[in-house]
Amino acid sequence: MKLVILLYLEDDQAVVEKILHDHGVQAFSSLPVTGHGAGAAGWYGQVAPYASRMTFTLIPEARAGELLDAVKTAQGLQDPAHPLHALQVDVEKAVDSGSPITERIDSK
Repeated sequence: MKLVILLYLEDDQAVVEKILHDHGVQAFSSLPVTGHGAGAAGWYGQVAPYASRMTFTLIPEARAGELLDAVKTAQGLQDPAHPLHALQVDVEKAVDSGSPITERIDSK
């Protein structure tokens, strides 16, 4: 089981949702993130923060690989200077209050 985390500009939400849908990801969580990085200082003397998002999902290993491959070839980004970023993290074990998450994910 893998945790895949996607980081991207807020304007690319539709691109990310299409990638998730196209690769069979039905359950995911998304939240706003304020990104900071290099750039030109604005009128107030600092680099303006970026309105970004972080989306994550817990999926089987094979699907995680497909998802990362799709991020590599993502099309339609609003600003090519700010690509999608994807991280894959191993999940050793996960449970919830009902049944082990692995039973539900692996059964699909």
